Amino acid sequence: MFKLERPSHNCEGMSRRAWLQVGGLSLFGMSLPKLLQAEAAQPAAARKDVNFILLFTSGGLANMDTLDMKPEAPIEYRGEFQPIATSLPGVTVCEHLPLMSRQMDKVCQVRSIVHQGSQHAEAMHWMLTGYPQVPDVNGAPVGSTIYPCFGSVVSKELGWKNGLPPYVQCAPNEMGYSGGGYLGSAYNALMVRRSPADKDFSVDDVSIPTQVGSDRTLRRRKILDRLDAWQRQVDRSSESVYNRGEFYRQAYDLITSPAAKKAFNINEESEATRDRYGRTREGQATLLARRLVESGVRFAAVDFGGYDTHDKNFIRLKNPLLPTLDQAWSALLQDLSDRGMLSNTVVLCAGEFGRTPRVNGAAGRDHWPLANTIGFSGAGVRAGSIVGKTDSKCERVSGKEHTTLDYAATIFRLMGIDDTQEYLTNDGRPVLINGGGRAIDEVLT
Repeated sequence: MFKLERPSHNCEGMSRRAWLQVGGLSLFGMSLPKLLQAEAAQPAAARKDVNFILLFTSGGLANMDTLDMKPEAPIEYRGEFQPIATSLPGVTVCEHLPLMSRQMDKVCQVRSIVHQGSQHAEAMHWMLTGYPQVPDVNGAPVGSTIYPCFGSVVSKELGWKNGLPPYVQCAPNEMGYSGGGYLGSAYNALMVRRSPADKDFSVDDVSIPTQVGSDRTLRRRKILDRLDAWQRQVDRSSESVYNRGEFYRQAYDLITSPAAKKAFNINEESEATRDRYGRTREGQATLLARRLVESGVRFAAVDFGGYDTHDKNFIRLKNPLLPTLDQAWSALLQDLSDRGMLSNTVVLCAGEFGRTPRVNGAAGRDHWPLANTIGFSGAGVRAGSIVGKTDSKCERVSGKEHTTLDYAATIFRLMGIDDTQEYLTNDGRPVLINGGGRAIDEVLT
């Protein structure tokens, strides 16, 4: 089985001054103030009010066993599950998605996404950035630019809102290629690694560490203020010294902010609401994502892991994978609808690729990037529609295919981002946000 190789991230060495940083905060190995620095660079006029929630089925969701079933195909293709009717006339889903069957009128299924990433690492890059990635035999990039994840582009383009970071990822580990890429670590996500289902759930980066305490944190801030004042007197020509101190003060404000604490305090939700999303890590992370975008986070990603079903595909999908996804995804769509938030929130359920149409000898399905079904909902989406079609065995797209650059262009259009802009890589090379993709018109209202 392929081992996912995640890109490494630079981390700065501990300097004499570093111990003064607020609580030793760290996001993907970079300090929270560095993330805050990105906020200051964003013009207020550029910030939109559309939010995005990504439910990412890491490993690759089996199309034929979920959203694009082929009940007339030979048994070695169609598998063990039966289709059931949905709220969308003529459209079926897997019997193990009963709650989502009642929400399909809120979903635009796209069955025509195709790419050439046959391994997890490269496929993650295709589906989380839109751009192709060339791997070596171990999945590491070969002389190829690492592009920013959609969440990082949203972070750069739309910026902070209500004092909350624009991009948050709820996952036990960083999803491959879900960071800032050539934009730098300032545009990485704030990570929520702990399970929101835990009774003592908290987020380190918006809480003062217990071992540090409020008094020590306040003293550190006062010492930092004095040191910055002295440094400004020594070198008044250095704007970066002042700015750095300002970002650390903003970091202090964030971890002591009642608004931030409230946004992450999932315990404010009723027991009934928490039950509706499911008391799993993924279910509670999805509920947390709704709370975060409601409070000001622009892009929230939730990792639904375990879909790399090379063996025991039907056993693993039946329990726990599909019931967990079914409960969380359906609850999110209904909750957003009830709160009037679907009009300004995009929801996307996607994985890095589909699974092989033919069942293998271990009762599993392998990697298959030639037909990948995803589901859009919410702001600007043509709900209750099907885009594209696969053949009778779900092996290939029949008719028009859409590249991941098209899929990326669709995301940027929904978020109000001009993807014809150019960014600069670390070596000063201009790169388009999107390398020539065209938004999928059938997805858009």
